Formats: sequence, structure tokens, C-alpha cells
Amino acid sequence: MNIVGIHHVSLTTRDLARAVDFYRGVFGLRQIPRPAFSTAGAWLVLGADRLHLIVNAEGTFRRKPHIDTGDVHFAVNVTDFDATLAALQAHGFDEALPDGDPHRIVVLRDSLAGFKQAYLLDPDSNIIEINAAS
Repeated sequence: MNIVGIHHVSLTTRDLARAVDFYRGVFGLRQIPRPAFSTAGAWLVLGADRLHLIVNAEGTFRRKPHIDTGDVHFAVNVTDFDATLAALQAHGFDEALPDGDPHRIVVLRDSLAGFKQAYLLDPDSNIIEINAAS
């Protein structure tokens, strides 16, 4: 087997327009054409990879409205961690918000992983990690 990388990450959403707006607005992802599958969804460009959003009326199996860094998530790598945090703050994300607030962000500046990490939730409570790993 010769794996060359991850092709895409798929996430479920209950509200496609809301999810697309989130990923386009907060992360600046670009939407690309998607085949007419039997389920509604959207494809977005995520660096060299793709993010596939799939509509599921039941939503995610993850019903917790808080950030658990040990739960299922996907991670994106950024070139400027501090600028990324500032951009997230401009979108209303803040470390000082209480657990359960949809705009709370957890920032680990001295992570055991060896690089800075931040965690936030999308509108369907999917966890996203942002890291400064090289």
C-alpha cells in the first residue's frame, strides 16, 4: 500500500448553508463542484485536501456542546498561529468564554505535542484543531 496522504475529511451537518457559511467565512475555504449524490452536501478546498460536508438530519453523533481535546476531531496546520488566533477573534472566538459557548476557543500554547494548538467547534459541534506544527 502506498498512501500519499489524506484525500478528504467528511463531517455531517444538519444545516448545509450554515456549515458552508462557517467554513467559508471563518476559514476562507473555497467551495468546489460536487456530484449530485443521493444525499445533499458540499465540497470545500482545505489546503491541498478537501472537506466534505454531508447533510444528515440527525446530525453528528457528538452531542456535547463543549470542546473535549480528547474527542474525535480533525486538525489543520497554519503558517502563522498568532495571526490565525487574531482572525478567529475577529469572528467572535475567545478563550475567556465559558465552556459550552459556541464561540469558545481552547488554546494550548505549551502543548505536550510540542507545538501550539487551538480547538474550536463548528456549528454542528464538530471539533477542529488548529496547530502550528512545522
